[in-house]
Amino acid sequence: MVTTEYPPMQGGVGRYSANLVTSLRKLGLDVLVVCNEKGNGDFYGLSPSNSQNSEVLLNAVTELKPEIVHIQYEHGLYGLVLDPINPTKISTNIDSFYSRCKVPIVTTFHSAYDFKQWINLAAATTTTKSKHKINRYISYAVNLWKRLLNYHSFNRLNQEKLAMSKAGIVFSQYLANIISGDSIRVGSGNIDAVSHHRCEVIYHGAERSSKITTTTFRHSKIDARNRFSLPAGPRIALALGYRTATKGWDIFENMKIPDGWIVVTNVAENHYNKEVEKNMTLKFDKQTPNLIDLQKDFMTDEDLSFLFYAADATILPYKVCSGSGVMFDGLAHGLPFVASDLGFFREFSSKGLGLGITVKRDPAAFAYALKALDKDYEAYSQRVKHFKEKLKWDIVAAQHAALYRRIIMNAEIGKPLISTQ
Repeated sequence: MVTTEYPPMQGGVGRYSANLVTSLRKLGLDVLVVCNEKGNGDFYGLSPSNSQNSEVLLNAVTELKPEIVHIQYEHGLYGLVLDPINPTKISTNIDSFYSRCKVPIVTTFHSAYDFKQWINLAAATTTTKSKHKINRYISYAVNLWKRLLNYHSFNRLNQEKLAMSKAGIVFSQYLANIISGDSIRVGSGNIDAVSHHRCEVIYHGAERSSKITTTTFRHSKIDARNRFSLPAGPRIALALGYRTATKGWDIFENMKIPDGWIVVTNVAENHYNKEVEKNMTLKFDKQTPNLIDLQKDFMTDEDLSFLFYAADATILPYKVCSGSGVMFDGLAHGLPFVASDLGFFREFSSKGLGLGITVKRDPAAFAYALKALDKDYEAYSQRVKHFKEKLKWDIVAAQHAALYRRIIMNAEIGKPLISTQ
């Protein structure tokens, strides 16, 4: 399992990877983890700033001798470079590993964007220490230009990784549609692979913390709310995650939260882009008593479960989103969602699933959506109750294990992997 982040190193990809590894090991698989030195893995050396990430992984394959290499592919965690002049030079620090590795690779894609969201990332990722507006503007303009120039090459980077993998995994059909794209041929050394839409949709696993049992918690919202000193009466819409501009929490500052609701937020420090995020202090003042900021930073899985149990919905006013672990965690704890009308969220709010409501990213629209959710809360709750069974980690791990076995069996008889999707 290849993942730069791994506990105790904090990060959403790390938390996901650790839960997947634990569940795969429960099935009897021998899983070895390659990660950053800050994580508790089996092999170290990966870093967003390490230009030798490919060599680290090749050395790990030589030493550990795995049958499958499963890469948790979040571009920035391996060092994404967007060239401001030549888009063909877009790269990450594990590109050469894909072309040189002789062991079958499985890739889980954590990021893909349509054009509008890709461009919106320019503002969210612009960094400058200058206090002068002109310097900040120049920095933003350069970042915007690089994104305009590299949009198609970024998509191609994903498609090339898919082409050189025996299978790709995504958390939604929305991501599968973006990443698969048109079939492409990739030539590199002795590799001549073709992508044939091989993205497997396996949902992001999510469930309550294993430390929470019926003896420690009676599944009462009152118990959970007391843990965080939250009021017992109103419904709670929960917003939590890492401190990034893409979360769109500034919408709460101008939102007239409906009677009977409060919004509870908790933000964890973003370790990768502190310069952008350090001034992202939400302006919660005495005029917004129905908005509570817990200010507890990164939470343990146990505390997160209690917090989800304290809530009635998740609220996700994201500006950009490839996928949302918070949405999946909320669903696993029985919470429907209200979210921005982005492709990823739209898939889960559609008539087929109906697990939440998506609206225009506007304070009034979000306030109205909370009222609409309240009106039909029981219907949403029942649909979430049925859906959340699909998110259990033992089910997610079993789907991964079946995919690994199919790859190994096909490799042994010399056949290409045929996707069941």
